[in-house]
Amino acid sequence: MAEIVFAAGIPHAPAVVGLFDKAPDEARAVVAATFGAVGRALRAARPDVVLVFANDHLTNSRITAYPDFIIGHAAAHAGPHEWFKEWIGCRDWALPGDPEVARTLFKGLTKRGFRMNAEAGPLKFDDNLSVPTVMTELDSTTIRVVPILQNCTVPPFPDGARCYALGQAVARCIAEDMPAGLRVALIGSGGLSHEPGGARYYKIDEEFDQLFLKLASEPDHAAFMREITIPRMEQAGLGGTAEVLSWFIVMGAIGQRRGESFGYTGWPSFRCGIGGVVWDMAKEAA
Repeated sequence: MAEIVFAAGIPHAPAVVGLFDKAPDEARAVVAATFGAVGRALRAARPDVVLVFANDHLTNSRITAYPDFIIGHAAAHAGPHEWFKEWIGCRDWALPGDPEVARTLFKGLTKRGFRMNAEAGPLKFDDNLSVPTVMTELDSTTIRVVPILQNCTVPPFPDGARCYALGQAVARCIAEDMPAGLRVALIGSGGLSHEPGGARYYKIDEEFDQLFLKLASEPDHAAFMREITIPRMEQAGLGGTAEVLSWFIVMGAIGQRRGESFGYTGWPSFRCGIGGVVWDMAKEAA
């Protein structure tokens, strides 16, 4: 059976790329430590493929027909999409895809009660995949990538319990449906607190972010689910903070494990709280 060898949750705020050089020393140190640690741990785990769960910013579907999840089946992925280049301020990147793993995931999740949209052609990527790629230098490796973009913007979207259950189904799909010996990495890309374009555009809820990182790093998912609710996410920042639902999927897939965080910054010009977690996959889940 295939196995999960790496799991992390990271933010994808575009300003960590575009404004990195202008940030104060303390904020730059947190960004460098977080993405550097994730990148090193990912390469050390030697995965064959990484499943990246991230939100879709109304880019690949119409608002009147918005799917909960889209699995990218393309043989290659590239970005950022032309429309977002100036906004993100990052270099162009390209990643190999894995159509076979994408098809297996699509079939496996569908038969386990999670209906997915499958996109064979190239998806349009903004910061959702661009920031993790360039900040961890994922495109300097040969690791294949399958992006799974989720709706956490257009109501009704899957809540924390549904995303966690999806993660559990992902784990079963990896263990039962994928080829023996395949090494799989999981990344949840999104958050932390922010309200893109809203009245609190430069307001970061540091209290929420610190609590989120603390609970996400502990092997007590009941406490995490109890505290990190959709209303609390929306209180921390409408239309943006719910991106952390991608972390719920990863946590559901790996079970209750201790994670390591690498500091936190709420520098307002990033317009998003910045912090990440790498979970310990070397020990059995609690």
